[in-house]
Amino acid sequence: MNKLTGLLLILLIIAACSPDEKNASKDETPGKNAAALNDTTPKVTGIGGIFFRSKDPSRVKEWYGKNLGLAIDLYGSVFEFRNANDPGEVNYLRWAPFEEKTDYFDPSKKDFMINYRVRNLKGLIANLKAAGVTVLGEIQDYEYGSFAYILDPEGNKIELWEPVDSVLTKMGGVTTK
Repeated sequence: MNKLTGLLLILLIIAACSPDEKNASKDETPGKNAAALNDTTPKVTGIGGIFFRSKDPSRVKEWYGKNLGLAIDLYGSVFEFRNANDPGEVNYLRWAPFEEKTDYFDPSKKDFMINYRVRNLKGLIANLKAAGVTVLGEIQDYEYGSFAYILDPEGNKIELWEPVDSVLTKMGGVTTK
């Protein structure tokens, strides 16, 4: 992994963990934010995954587990965190090194792909199509969520995921906390 890709991953993780001061409400009581929970506006709500090409994914996973304490599984590591609008709800982020020759990031030629957690994926895809954004294929539905793929203006493939976190919680497995 080159230095630029490594730096990008670190900055994305820091940004995802930083509070959004302009959206923070000082008067908000702890617990569920009913307005936010009922909002169906199609949009990105967070990072769902960080994927990157690697010459030796097994060695990279082992190194991250040994040196940085990531809980490693077959695909990489799952980070567990709480929903800011409903702290009782567990959410997940997938970190995964891929084989260097993977075609999963195609048609992008970049060494990484970001997965964004979204609300109202169907509405978001409709809005993106109306805005002229390149949408790759159709929405794919699984028990643990729905996925769609788009290209940004620089040709980076982006994975959009409307998760069903409760299914992932029931599936269990090791997580990085």
